[in-house]
Amino acid sequence: MKEFELKYGCNPNQKPASIYMKDGSELPIRVLNGRPGYINFLDALNSWQLVRELKEATGLCAAASFKHVSPAGAAVGSPLTELERKMYFVAADAELSDMACAYIRARGSDRLCSYGDWAALSDVCDAATARYLQAEVSDGIIAPGYTDEALAILKTKKKGNYNVVQIDPAYVPAAEECKDVFGVTFRQGHNDFRIDESLLGNIVTDCKDLPQQARIDMLVALITLKYTQSNSVCYVKNGQAIGVGAGQQSRIHCTRLAGQKADNWYLRQHPKVLALQFVEGIRRPDRDNAIDIYTSDEYEDILADGVWQQTFAVCPQPLTVEEKKVWIATQSGLTVGSDAFFPFGDNVERARKSGVQYIAQPGGSIRDDHVIDTANKYGMTMCFTGMRLFHH
Repeated sequence: MKEFELKYGCNPNQKPASIYMKDGSELPIRVLNGRPGYINFLDALNSWQLVRELKEATGLCAAASFKHVSPAGAAVGSPLTELERKMYFVAADAELSDMACAYIRARGSDRLCSYGDWAALSDVCDAATARYLQAEVSDGIIAPGYTDEALAILKTKKKGNYNVVQIDPAYVPAAEECKDVFGVTFRQGHNDFRIDESLLGNIVTDCKDLPQQARIDMLVALITLKYTQSNSVCYVKNGQAIGVGAGQQSRIHCTRLAGQKADNWYLRQHPKVLALQFVEGIRRPDRDNAIDIYTSDEYEDILADGVWQQTFAVCPQPLTVEEKKVWIATQSGLTVGSDAFFPFGDNVERARKSGVQYIAQPGGSIRDDHVIDTANKYGMTMCFTGMRLFHH
């Protein structure tokens, strides 16, 4: 296939629309089901690069959950704990592959933002992954291959219209890339910068402790940021991006946004949240919305309105501000990455409140000494990578 015609571009008024190779060669993708749109393909191609590079950097299968050309979550494959199964609505007896675990964790990073996502897998999609995805609200998936059983399962989604794209894993893009903005053509070299553990050698803080899990988490953070709309900051725990702040105009707003998402992820593990009893037959998105409201400051107002009866089988007692504060304070061992330098120590202060111990950022600010001093104050380990990762 040399050209794929799209229904429209970013918006319905933007016609005609298609994807094609400028040199006239075959596209590196095959559409196995559905009819993906313009934004679908932007998500597909960005998310594929992310998971491919995560696999190369860590040796572990990887998955991403994309929305509007930024990851809502990304993760490498590792077995789910009993707690994670409960958090992510996975049956206790469900048999899961590493690939399925990677996607479940990627989507579980921010289940609200992953609603209607584009899924990306570094490896062949198997039946276990497809079965989990079948029950989620999702627009499409890209992977290097699909088992026959997985493809049959995915073709049942969205009344048979679920978007399934297969990409050639051997495809290598051209060394230069172009795009047009307002009739003006921009040209640049493709960002083929390799992110691996060699970037993590310049530890600038007094604390030099950097265990292997933190190294993996730094790679997850940095590769996720490489494909996140800038400015961006990413919090990671145990190989899972649990808070992504994308497209903010100031660094501190990225750090706050991503930190709040990391806090929300951790609040899903609070005993009161895990004990919530929902009305019979409630859909997963409604459960996610209810949990989000329950852990927010709005819950008591909604409780007073009696809306809880539409969601909860038993009216739950509010999770107080103090309870949330105490619970979040028990979070620890997180890694935070930034696509550009932290200009002030306030970013470190905010990251610490969400349990960050390890930091990876380019360095290069005129206030690097202040940022380092702030990290030293809390016994953190910080690496300067020397490489900015802007993405637009």
